[in-house]
Amino acid sequence: MIQYNRFELSNGLKVLVHEDDSTPMAAINVLYNVGSRDENPEKTGFAHLFEHLMFGGSAHIPDFDDPIQLAGGDNNAFTSSDMTNFYDVLPAQNLEIAFWLESDRMLSLNFDPAVLETQQKVVVEEFKETCLNQPYGDAWHHLSAMAYHVHPYRWPTIGLIPKHIEDATLEDVKDFYFKYYRPNNAILVVSGNVKTQEIKALAEKWFGDIPPGAIPQRQLPCEPAQEAFRSKIQEANVPLEAFFLAFRMGGRAGQDYYIADLLSDVLSNGQSSRLFRRLLKEKQLFSSIDCYLSGSIDPGLFIIEGKPNEGVSLETAKNAIWEELELLKNQVIPDIELQKLQNKVESTLLFSEINVLNKAMNLAFYELLGDAAIINEEASYYQRVTTADLQNMAQQLFRMENCSELIYLPKK
Repeated sequence: MIQYNRFELSNGLKVLVHEDDSTPMAAINVLYNVGSRDENPEKTGFAHLFEHLMFGGSAHIPDFDDPIQLAGGDNNAFTSSDMTNFYDVLPAQNLEIAFWLESDRMLSLNFDPAVLETQQKVVVEEFKETCLNQPYGDAWHHLSAMAYHVHPYRWPTIGLIPKHIEDATLEDVKDFYFKYYRPNNAILVVSGNVKTQEIKALAEKWFGDIPPGAIPQRQLPCEPAQEAFRSKIQEANVPLEAFFLAFRMGGRAGQDYYIADLLSDVLSNGQSSRLFRRLLKEKQLFSSIDCYLSGSIDPGLFIIEGKPNEGVSLETAKNAIWEELELLKNQVIPDIELQKLQNKVESTLLFSEINVLNKAMNLAFYELLGDAAIINEEASYYQRVTTADLQNMAQQLFRMENCSELIYLPKK
C-alpha cells in the first residue's frame, strides 16, 4: 500500500507527497496536462518540441542539466498524446535544487530565437532519424491516419510533418507555453526520503507565486465507430515484409482497459504466450511477433505486428493470426492460463513500486486520470477479470470491420 498526502496551492498546482524513509533518494515529477492531442492540426509536434525547449534555459537558469548533475542527480522527460512529463531524481538532502529548477521553467522559459532554432533542428533531426530513415519508423503515422479520421490521435506525438516544427515562430511558442504550462494545469509529485510539511514549505516557496493561466477547456471531437476494414500497402526501404493490425478499443480509464491488457498478454507476453509459442516457435511462421496497447486516455488501439519468416507469404502469416484471434472469440481460455497472467501482472506492479521515481510518475498519472488511489487498486482490477470477460473483449475487438491493416513491402 502506497500512502500519500495531497494538497493544492492557491494557484491551482496539485501536489502529492509519498514519504519513504527506506531510501536516501527523492524523486520530483512534474506532469503537465498537455500532449499532442491539444495541438492545432496545422501546427503539430509542439508538445514534443516543448519537451526539448524546457531544457534550453529558463528565466533565471541558462542551463538545466549542470545544477542537477552537480547535486548528484539526473533528469529527463517524455511526451505522449495525452501529457508531458518531467522528472528529477537526486539525494533527498539536495531536493530543493530540483524545486528551484522546475519552478523556474514553469515560471517562464528563455524565449530566445537562438534556443528555438537549435531545438527545432534537434527535433527535425529526431523526426528524420526515428521516422523517415528507420525501417518501419513511420508506422505510427500510417496507423494513426487510418484508425482516426477526426480525433487528434490521427497524428503521432512527434508531429505530422517536419515542416510544422520548422515553421514554428517565437510567437507560436509563447502562445502554446502560456496556454498550457501553468501551475493550474500541472501535477507535482514528490516521492522518497521527505516529509510532507517540508514539501508544503518548498512548494509554497518555489511555486506559490507563479500565476495561474486561463487553460483552454478541452473539447476534442469524438471518433466515430469504425465500420469498415481499412488497409494500406507501403513500399519502403525495409529489410523484410511486415504488417500491423490495429483494432480500435476503449480508453485508459475503466475496467475494459484491464481486460484488453490481459488479452494482449494472452497473445504476446513471454515465451508461453499464444502467438509466440504457436506461430513463432512451433509453426515457425514469424521472425518476430508482438502485441501491445497504445494506452491512451481517450479510446486507443490494440496492435498486433509481425514479420513473416523468409518463404512465408503475408497471407499465410496473417491468416494464422486471424485463426488465433478466432479461437479467443469462440473458446474460453483455461482458468489456469488467466491466473498465471494475473499473478505475473501483480508481481510486475509490486516490483515497479520499489523505485521512488516509478511511484512518483504513477501517482502523477493516476491523479491525471482522476484518482491517485488507483495506484493501490490496479492489481485488484486485473484480478477481477474473468475468462468470460476475455472472450467478450475478443469478440468486441477482433472484427474485420474494426481493423486497420498496414503492410510494408521492400522496395524492388
